[in-house]
Amino acid sequence: MNVYDVLKERGFVEQVSDEDKVRDILSEPTTCYIGFDPTADSFHVGSLVPIMALAHMQRRGHRVLAVLGGGTAMIGDPSGKSEMRKIISAETIDNNAKGLKRQLERFIDFSEGKALMLNNGDWLRPLNYIEFLRDIGRHFSVNRMIAAESYRQRLETGLNFIEFNYMLLQAYDYLYLYRNYQCRLQMGGNDQWGNILAGADLIRRVEGGDAEALTFPLLVTATGSKMGKTEKGAVWLDAEKTSPYEYYQFWINQDDRDVGKFLALFTFLPMDEVRRLSSLEGEKLREAKEVLAYEATKLCHGEEEAEKARAASKALFEGKRREDDSAIPTFQIEADILEKGIEAFALLVESGLSKTRGQARRLIDQGGAYVNGVRIGSFNQLITKNDCDENGSILLRAGKKKYVRVKPKGL
Repeated sequence: MNVYDVLKERGFVEQVSDEDKVRDILSEPTTCYIGFDPTADSFHVGSLVPIMALAHMQRRGHRVLAVLGGGTAMIGDPSGKSEMRKIISAETIDNNAKGLKRQLERFIDFSEGKALMLNNGDWLRPLNYIEFLRDIGRHFSVNRMIAAESYRQRLETGLNFIEFNYMLLQAYDYLYLYRNYQCRLQMGGNDQWGNILAGADLIRRVEGGDAEALTFPLLVTATGSKMGKTEKGAVWLDAEKTSPYEYYQFWINQDDRDVGKFLALFTFLPMDEVRRLSSLEGEKLREAKEVLAYEATKLCHGEEEAEKARAASKALFEGKRREDDSAIPTFQIEADILEKGIEAFALLVESGLSKTRGQARRLIDQGGAYVNGVRIGSFNQLITKNDCDENGSILLRAGKKKYVRVKPKGL
């Protein structure tokens, strides 16, 4: 099966420059690339669609290039932004790139040249500005550029000249990769459609070559929220930022309507199995959610962490405590605070289960907060060391699914 058809069946394809040509290019081993923005030292769940697309490409025998924007990040992509991005230093970008590569290695095999991690700062930073304008800039029409969606939106709030250059730089990336790595397909989020087409057009103008474009849908959940966002903020692939247990919980708590779509996008399960799981209804749908959570966590954090997260989640769902509940997020509290006692609503905030004291009080008033499985009776109920179990910890719960293990420091 052509990898283009695999991607299309699984929901990765939003727009494509020429479907027949893309399918033809991918009928034999070729090189494709996706650019990643190194503005943080970790990817978040919103980056998983392009990462999984590269993994599918590699599994079907193609060479993949993951290009970190060490040069373009110094400019800032105006696409989808209402104001200019904060410009970060080259040192920060290079440090972020190290963390991103470690995460990509969980999904993509970089051994023996099967995949390459490149940094466009290596070829963009040394560019001579005058030569660049003469050799590359002359191929771009300002009228066409400002008609592009990424620029048109920003014209209403103000687009500065440094951002205006972004399309030229990304297009040059594609040309550089075509020349040096025989790359013939660039993929990216649908907000990158204009930039990717500009690169393909530049290759045709400068080299007379054939290069194509493919974009992925910009995902929102069934509830209309941006994929990868929660009350706490972004869901990171870095275990230090989002623990494997929290990562597992993110997936198992997805809206019923999204389970089938996410199984297709974020796991490598055969589509027959995806369709079977998607057809489950009622209580049986939890099986599909458990499979989604387990498979997604295994890909990101490994089988051992996925097993631990699944076991902890199952035990808590069934109302049981386990001897080993190390996968559950832990909040360490000063021992003398528990000695004196802390009001329940304050502990909910301190442990991160509630954002504000007002939210915590409402949760308690509505009967949605529990300590060791027992409903908290009033917002100012004191939680003390006497609430610790035999392991010296307190299990705090908000609603049906959010848990934190509270432990005095030193235990």
